[in-house]
Amino acid sequence: MKRILIALAVLASVQIANAQVGTQQLSPEAAAKAVESAKSAADNPKKAAKPATWLKLAEAYVNAYDAPAGNALVGSSEAEVKLMMGNDKPTSTEQVQMNGNSYVKEIFSNKNLYFSGGKLAIIEVTKPVVENPLENAYDAYKKAAEADPKGSKSKDIANGLKALNQKIVNEAYNKYGLGDLKSAEKYFGLAQEVMAEKPLSQIDTFSLYNSGFIAQQLGDLQVAKDAFEKCLKIGYAAEGGEVYSRIADVATKLDTSAAGQEVARKYLEEGFTKYPESQSILIGLINYYVSSGSNTDKLFELLDQAKAKDPKNASIYYVEGNVHSKLGETEKAIEAYKKCSEIDPNYEYGYVGEGLLYFNQAVELEKKAQDELDDKKYVALVQEFEKTLKKCVDPFEKAIEITKDDQVKSSIASYLKNICYRLQDDPDPKYKQGYEKYSAMAN
Repeated sequence: MKRILIALAVLASVQIANAQVGTQQLSPEAAAKAVESAKSAADNPKKAAKPATWLKLAEAYVNAYDAPAGNALVGSSEAEVKLMMGNDKPTSTEQVQMNGNSYVKEIFSNKNLYFSGGKLAIIEVTKPVVENPLENAYDAYKKAAEADPKGSKSKDIANGLKALNQKIVNEAYNKYGLGDLKSAEKYFGLAQEVMAEKPLSQIDTFSLYNSGFIAQQLGDLQVAKDAFEKCLKIGYAAEGGEVYSRIADVATKLDTSAAGQEVARKYLEEGFTKYPESQSILIGLINYYVSSGSNTDKLFELLDQAKAKDPKNASIYYVEGNVHSKLGETEKAIEAYKKCSEIDPNYEYGYVGEGLLYFNQAVELEKKAQDELDDKKYVALVQEFEKTLKKCVDPFEKAIEITKDDQVKSSIASYLKNICYRLQDDPDPKYKQGYEKYSAMAN
């Protein structure tokens, strides 16, 4: 799910970048003066009665939030950032590790910029122009609404709240990237409040889901469950129905009794009927039926329902193959994987599933061979290992031939590179040639 957070972070950054195009970025000094001027006007009783006064104060706080970053925009290349920053140069640069990711950290007098893969990933303000600029901007928008009983400025207030929500979401992603989960949770919560505020009155489904996601990471299980229940209530299940697998996991941890397991099962089965292609829901169901000792026939009943509903959907047979594979039913798994290409000759995952099944079997045989002390049994296991490994090649090569996804192609090529390397001493020269071919493709 980190992937979802990252994907949404990119989306939020693009939105904010687009919102900033064509605007003049204030210097921190100018932004501070603008806040003081707007605050002074808001302290005047006559001016405070006008919504425009509070709108100007809200804008001043938002500009104060933006000012330390200068013209740096998340997603920009290092070269673009240097160009946009002009004379604002870093005092030092260092390599850092955060949340399992590697960054180049550029340290400035009032901020730190973190680059990953040559792109600006995180902006960390270390010297804000004013304290709590986003929270203060929100308060100012609420004051503007109070001073506008006739709604003459409703559109301006709503647009301001929407733009503020994007800033807050961006800050939440920054905090998440920095490993400050508590602050990230707080800002995702604030983003929801801002979006729900009148006259905007909308639901921020992304922030609601991410609040639950982070609460789950922090171990705040009831908070996470409440957030996920709200998601389902409004019909938001996240990418691939992820909310169902997450709320099921939370339910089993909140209540480890049979009743808790039953609640989880209901969530998973409901999710599976709506998202039969979801691997996270499928894994949850498999784990439930296997660990609980329940009859796994229910899994296949659900799959049959999915097939009856959408008989031309090859991915359902791929899921069925994965279930058989997990249960150790090799022949049935292969049969399901082959059915994929019968239904849709351009569907690569049936071949991927078949190749992975054989590859995983080969890995297990290799482990057994390494632990075998009897020479004859060892030789027999090695021969079986090589025979099984060769079975991977044909389905993997068919998948590479079919797929239009470069990442899938590169991933399969990595498997084939590994396989061909292990089989280089085989009399058939195709494996040595294959190693060279798939090494280049994987790279």
